[in-house]
Amino acid sequence: MPRSRHDDAPPPAGELPRMARDSAQQIWLAGLGAFAKAQEEGGKVFKALVQEGVALQRNTQNATEAQWSEAAQRVGSLASGLGARAAGQWDRLEGIFEERVSKALQRLGVPTAGELQALRERVDALEQALARERAAAPRAAPRRRSNTAGGND
Repeated sequence: MPRSRHDDAPPPAGELPRMARDSAQQIWLAGLGAFAKAQEEGGKVFKALVQEGVALQRNTQNATEAQWSEAAQRVGSLASGLGARAAGQWDRLEGIFEERVSKALQRLGVPTAGELQALRERVDALEQALARERAAAPRAAPRRRSNTAGGND
C-alpha cells in the first residue's frame, strides 16, 4: 500500500528492502548521469584548457624571445666595450714592454735601429768619397826597376 506524505507512520518491514533497492538504484542512476555530464563537460573543459595553454605558451615564448634579444644586445655591447678596453690595455702593455727592452739593450751597449741607420749612412758616404778620390787621382805609370845604381841583377 502506498504511503502518503501525511502519513508519519513508519513503513512496514516488508517494504524496507524494496525501498533500499529503489534508493540505491536512484543513487546509481544519478551517479551515471553525473559521470556522463562530467565526460561531456570535461571534453569541453579540456579543449578550453588546451587553448588557454597554447595562448599562454605563445605569450611566454614571445616574452622569452624579447628578453633573449635584449640580453644578446647587452652582451654584444658589453663585449664590444671589453674588446676596446682590452685593446687599449694591450697597447699600453706593449709600450711598457718595448720601453723596458729598449732600456735593457742600451745598458748592454746594443745600438738602436736609428744608430745603426746613421752608421750605414756614414759608411755609404765614406764609400762614395773614397770612390771619388780614386776617380780623381791620376794613375801613375808603373815604375821600372833601374839597374844603374849598383844593382847586381
